[in-house]
Amino acid sequence: MKTLRNLLAACVPIALLAACGGGDAEDRLDLAEPVVRLVHASPVAPNVNLYSGADLVPRVADAPFTFASEYFEVDNSFVDWSVRTTVGDKPVGMASIDAAQGTKYTIVVVPETATASSLYVIADPFNKPVGSKSTRLRIFNASQDVGGIDLYVNAVGTDVRDPAIPPLVASTAYKAAGPASGKDSVDVPAGVYQVSLARAGTKQVLFAGMLAFGDNRDILLAVVPSTAPPGGIRLFSKVDGDAGMVEILACSSAPAAPSPICT
Repeated sequence: MKTLRNLLAACVPIALLAACGGGDAEDRLDLAEPVVRLVHASPVAPNVNLYSGADLVPRVADAPFTFASEYFEVDNSFVDWSVRTTVGDKPVGMASIDAAQGTKYTIVVVPETATASSLYVIADPFNKPVGSKSTRLRIFNASQDVGGIDLYVNAVGTDVRDPAIPPLVASTAYKAAGPASGKDSVDVPAGVYQVSLARAGTKQVLFAGMLAFGDNRDILLAVVPSTAPPGGIRLFSKVDGDAGMVEILACSSAPAAPSPICT
């Protein structure tokens, strides 16, 4: 498959590849090898290792809560992936991936109960237009206490309680991605934004924070449970190519505003 990829890439005009913007040209043309990464989004799971098939050496080792690895290339094949605790080698979950050319896979460790976790796989076809400079964005909801979430990405200071303002991604259920796995992540132009989370189908804002990014980034937003306050949420961003996940800090509520607004 790599030989075919290289032959096809050689047939694409250099100017066209340059227009893709950086090193993701092969992704956009579905010529890149499939890639996998691990995101640890379960506060009830200890540090974990990620294993491919029957391999005894982990592909990701000793990953703590809120850790995210970088993508790594895998073969075009069907593989069972397993996550086990670093200490004690106890099973956390297993997920099967039939890796396809040009697709990005994220294995997420998710809280299942108050003491147990499970796995969820996000498949992103990454069908980004060749000339686009927009960033690709997706959200994952790992907070079982909140239920469905609406994601808003707007200019700073926007009051998303306005009925005329729709969510960018609506109704992402617990233990699910938005857009759903198998669909492309959404395009967002570079800029500085207010990111707001509300209960699905309502204008009850649970969180608002600031997020800034440039062109041609690949961003996963992860909503995770918080114990302070109990039943609350925290929001992290994983930018492909930047180490780990970074917590997005909540903005203070504006005076006389009952929901969070960044100013």
